[in-house]
Amino acid sequence: MLNQGLQRERLQQRSLSDLLPESLITDLALIGVFAITIGIFAQISIPLPFTPVPITGQTFAVLIGSAALGLRRGTLGSLLYIGLGLVGVPWFAGASGGLKIATDPTFGYLVGFIASAAVVGYLAEKGLDRKFSRTALLMTIGNVIIYGFGMGFLMLDLHLNLVRGLALGVTPFLLGDLIKLLLATGLLPGAWYLHQRITRGHEA
Repeated sequence: MLNQGLQRERLQQRSLSDLLPESLITDLALIGVFAITIGIFAQISIPLPFTPVPITGQTFAVLIGSAALGLRRGTLGSLLYIGLGLVGVPWFAGASGGLKIATDPTFGYLVGFIASAAVVGYLAEKGLDRKFSRTALLMTIGNVIIYGFGMGFLMLDLHLNLVRGLALGVTPFLLGDLIKLLLATGLLPGAWYLHQRITRGHEA
């Protein structure tokens, strides 16, 4: 009976956040902390002279946070971040905020955060964050979604062709995103491995 209970518990642990006690307070806390974390990482911002898109830490926070929180919490956390930023909380890149951001060439990346959080959270719940190779694929998918929204809006706003869109909205960030991907690829499966070791120790 104990083993059956443990097996059912493992099935319910679709994301790392499911390891915590389930309650409304837990949900609200995780969603709020995720939004705040994105805002903090957004302040790691390096402007580039040849593109309106800065290098920031937001992508890393969005991808690893949504994978850890899953579809529902990850999506709501990213929505909370965008929503509060649009009503004036100055936690977008460069301590900016307000509705004016919706007309900025970089706004597509913010929209991409929401879509990426939803997809990454969903796939993480299916187990793509538990092995190194699958986590690398998961992070790549999340990055491609952010790039797609970001570059698409950038091209429309600045009237760019595909080559210029790639040059301004994708290429300058590939190396940094590769580093972030490698970090996430180590952290997420590592957290699951640690949990499994602790669980096995309790079962012994």
